[in-house]
Amino acid sequence: MMAIRQVQITFDCEHPRNVAEFWKTALDYEDPPVPPGFDSWDALDATLPEKDRGSRWACQDPSGVGPRLFFQRVPEKKSVKNRLHLDVRVGVGLTGTERLEALETEAARLEQHGATRLYLLEADGMNESCLVMQDVEGNEFCLD
Repeated sequence: MMAIRQVQITFDCEHPRNVAEFWKTALDYEDPPVPPGFDSWDALDATLPEKDRGSRWACQDPSGVGPRLFFQRVPEKKSVKNRLHLDVRVGVGLTGTERLEALETEAARLEQHGATRLYLLEADGMNESCLVMQDVEGNEFCLD
């Protein structure tokens, strides 16, 4: 039996490239290499049937450690809370005021790229504080 070693996280969204650009900024990810025979991803996209243009995008961790993210266009808009979300680990090892400052700094940076701050979950003795946010299409994530 083969062991699974990689995970890809897929986002259903309205504008795949916009959401991918946000997550590339948030995680310092990059586009995958362009397939042979094309100068750019835009050139490849232009060869697709009109209805499929702009329907998918991906980004990946340049170090190869983090999961690949894939974004696909779907007809319906997001209407309820995510059942799965990403925790962006910016405060690892920090507590109290130092942790809150790290969360606030990253939240301010991501807000400049279209993120929305929702609310702070304060430390409760079991868990450290985290900041709940939304990406450019309303997908929830936590700054943890």
